[in-house]
Amino acid sequence: MDQAEQLRNIVKQKNQQIVSNARVITVTSGKGGVGKSNVAVNLAVQIRKSGKKVIIIDADFGLANVEVMFGAIPKYNFSDLIYRGKSIRDIISLGPMEIGFISGGSGIAGVNNLTREQIEYLISNMKELDQMADVIIIDTGAGISDSVLEFVLASPEIVLVTTPEPSSLTDSYSLLKALYRNSEFQWEKKKIKVVSNRVTSVEEGRAVFEKLNTVVGQFLDGSLEYLGMLPQDSMLEKAVRQQKPVTISYPEARVSRAFEALTEYLLEEKESQFQMKRGIAQWFSSLISRRK
Repeated sequence: MDQAEQLRNIVKQKNQQIVSNARVITVTSGKGGVGKSNVAVNLAVQIRKSGKKVIIIDADFGLANVEVMFGAIPKYNFSDLIYRGKSIRDIISLGPMEIGFISGGSGIAGVNNLTREQIEYLISNMKELDQMADVIIIDTGAGISDSVLEFVLASPEIVLVTTPEPSSLTDSYSLLKALYRNSEFQWEKKKIKVVSNRVTSVEEGRAVFEKLNTVVGQFLDGSLEYLGMLPQDSMLEKAVRQQKPVTISYPEARVSRAFEALTEYLLEEKESQFQMKRGIAQWFSSLISRRK
């Protein structure tokens, strides 16, 4: 038995011991600059307003958008957990409204090189994280990199952010096509919800979704779900400059109301067995198994 097979067996054994509490939502996009991190952060705020405990994992390596929007600099990241013996509680920073966030750094990207002891330590900490949050949001990098594809493949629930720009729709389709071509991808095991961002009307938001869903059905034999639309709003840009989520700084803004509606729709599925049966420990276990 080679080392890779031994590590897969470790993960399999750990999976049998995992009891998942947290709902894991992965927010991604086919290209940068479409507002993906803004969606992740403001969904977290609205979920927190509903009384749920929320933690964001910022897996957008190098950009650190979440900490910028929270106006906070984390002391530690995932590398400190994996390689320097910090605990999961050590690496969680607090944003507004006590929303926890974790900087991925290069730690998540390096999970394919972990030893047996590091894997066991990581998964034990992820099991603890599952007990600390009701919802965990993973903010991936943008585009169609290997790491983004692996994160999405490990996730049962994905929020895909796109805009009316033709290039954004094309890149969103390219991301979905790359997933479809992966031998491990199955439409029936994923819930991919589309957010139409920076639209001028409800009708345009729906039209953006329909365009993407039509080509997915025609060429990839799959289907998407429509989560909703977010209007173009100067108040969001103002909040970003202030390094604050718009749903906190300007709760009456049009885009804040739209985030409220998106979150209400998202949380209507809270009792779904499909949504609740996998937590963050399972997510990391799936990610490690795929990379070995």
